[in-house]
Amino acid sequence: MKIKIALTKNVLIILLLLPGLANSQAVRKYSNEFMNIGVDAAALGMSNAVTASTNDVNSGYWNPAGLMGLEDSQGALMHASYFANIAQYDYAAFAKPIDDRSAWGISLIRFGVDDILNTTQLIDSEGNIDYNRISKFSTADYGVTFSYARSLQVPGWQYGVNAKVIRRVIGKFANSWGFGFDAGIQFERNDWKVGLMVRDITTTYNIWNIDEDEFEKISNAIPGENQDLPESTEITLPKAQLGISRKFEYRYDYSILAAFNLNMQFAQTNDIISTSAVSIDPALGFEFGYTDMVFLRAGVGNFQQVRQLDDSEKIGFQPNIGVGFKYKGIQVDYALTDIGDQSVALYSNIFSVKVDLGIFR
Repeated sequence: MKIKIALTKNVLIILLLLPGLANSQAVRKYSNEFMNIGVDAAALGMSNAVTASTNDVNSGYWNPAGLMGLEDSQGALMHASYFANIAQYDYAAFAKPIDDRSAWGISLIRFGVDDILNTTQLIDSEGNIDYNRISKFSTADYGVTFSYARSLQVPGWQYGVNAKVIRRVIGKFANSWGFGFDAGIQFERNDWKVGLMVRDITTTYNIWNIDEDEFEKISNAIPGENQDLPESTEITLPKAQLGISRKFEYRYDYSILAAFNLNMQFAQTNDIISTSAVSIDPALGFEFGYTDMVFLRAGVGNFQQVRQLDDSEKIGFQPNIGVGFKYKGIQVDYALTDIGDQSVALYSNIFSVKVDLGIFR
């Protein structure tokens, strides 16, 4: 009985990883979500409220218009483990100015779960258990983003665009390619900054290729279910982030950056503001700096309407904290943050590093 239960669970994992159960084109409320987790421990410590203030190599992710804040080439790395080290999340980026009015960047994201046991063939055709038939597979999502930013003729205005290539692999069961675009803009006046970032502005298409022979082996694992091949096309709907920020400086040594974001999805969700047209999740972040060397950060976001066991609802939210240290062009940041649902309390330790590559010349 225990073996049959384990077998069923592993089959369910594989089936759930496959992209859906319909044959037609699918528009997903949650699609390519690994691209929405966030990068850079400094930003994560501020609850991602950096759409207006981002101005470094990580702007390629948060708002490509911010790449205009670069003075020289920069590189960045980040690693995070989620779900008790089951899932690994890695990020690398590089960006540099082209001239006084433009800049470019490239970044890579990988989110993967490795060494998943495939027990779908544990029991042979005669009903015998053969542990030699157990194999392993990995599921991994990759996102490569090419960014370009440019200053407008109007003082204080700058824009940026991203072209994204998405690659998703689920062992030998299925894989897909996806393509999409982002666009962002920033404006600064009297020390106030405003930013707008629209992700998947043209929608992002993922085209899936499913191994029919492998699918046939598991399609009848649950009687009456999963008889049809999943759909081959998946569409990611646009999302938008509108942000405002201001940095206050005191006695030359101290600074406080305050930032506020409105994160919008054009669908009805559990966000604190939710309609059939748009759902809005606010985020607030702060960064205290000393001599542009030591930083303390805090933020709160992910405001959700959470349903209780007694069917009542409450407002849930997710607090984040972080610290950072910068010396001679090298910045190391740490954040304690959650991947999403604050009710699970699966907080993770996030580390990232950013380097001004000009220090090596």
